[in-house]
Amino acid sequence: MKAISSGTIDLVATSPPYPMIEMWDGVFSAMSPSIRSALSKNDGTAAFELMHQELDRVWDEMVRVLKNGGFACINIGDATRTLDWDFMLYPNHARILSALHQRGLSPLPAVIWRKQTNAPNKFMGSGVLPAGAYVTLEHEYILILRKGGKRSFDTNEERAHRQESALFWEERNQWFSDVWMDLKGARQDLLEKDVRKRSGAFPFELPYRLINMYSVRGDRVLDPFMGTGTTMLAAMAAGRNSIGFELDAQFADITERQVSGIVDYANTLIRERLARHEAFANARIKEKGPFKHVNGPYGFPVVMNQEKSLVFHLLKTARKMENGKFEIEYAEGPGERNFQQVKVIEKPKEKKFQQMELKL
Repeated sequence: MKAISSGTIDLVATSPPYPMIEMWDGVFSAMSPSIRSALSKNDGTAAFELMHQELDRVWDEMVRVLKNGGFACINIGDATRTLDWDFMLYPNHARILSALHQRGLSPLPAVIWRKQTNAPNKFMGSGVLPAGAYVTLEHEYILILRKGGKRSFDTNEERAHRQESALFWEERNQWFSDVWMDLKGARQDLLEKDVRKRSGAFPFELPYRLINMYSVRGDRVLDPFMGTGTTMLAAMAAGRNSIGFELDAQFADITERQVSGIVDYANTLIRERLARHEAFANARIKEKGPFKHVNGPYGFPVVMNQEKSLVFHLLKTARKMENGKFEIEYAEGPGERNFQQVKVIEKPKEKKFQQMELKL
């Protein structure tokens, strides 16, 4: 990552190869003969540490390029494996968290991503006798760390971008929970199933959610383990700049094909967010009465004053440039989305909004 200047990245959203997960043995062994040797000797403890030492080289660069106040969000799962008849857990998340803390990043509360399995047996092992089985791993971690102190927004432009990048109140409540159970990987329309299996790609919503939570419009997002480009695509959908690195050249064509479909894909996602908010607002008005605030760009009611400038910029075009670069053109305003203006009917001691009509 020497091509990136120090202190120029606002957010890292990534998922590295998982040490001690068998599908990644070849990748790690190619990096170090010592890893291949440890695996051949069934020395899981040595292989685990050696694999993480390879990841440490990436973390060093990641810390260097992050801005002060920037965030690192790392999706990682622990591994379970039997070597030489010895079954054990390899705590990848703890090893990475410790390594990044030692490098000066501040750990923040992590997210547990619950990946529910369809397996009928909710345990590993056999039988029903005590000490004969192990609990099944059905979750991964999203580690969240910050470099330096809290980010500041000092210029008018920075503050405006922050206001435009606000989340809906109801999204904030769901996304900033420490357990995510709603990301099941269903939305991967852009990615072929066989490629998804080979790459271990995470669902599009995972980086898209993190990018909206921890960056603002125009920020620079980095994925050091780009794979098929899911983080880059999510950054495009969210109106952020992005850069990624990938060792496996086979993914380049796949990423390019996915970019060719990102305009319709991202705009559908934006419209879904707006429609969900409209449904939420209508239901809440019926239950609790009118809102106090109205969003300016769309004219719909919002819970908090901080949502009044929230706006989505629809994508217009996506095109490939030279040297592995892509360019996205965005609409200036809220696009063709056209909500009726919300009117407030004044009555003694109460206010009611007109029923909103959503025009697609």
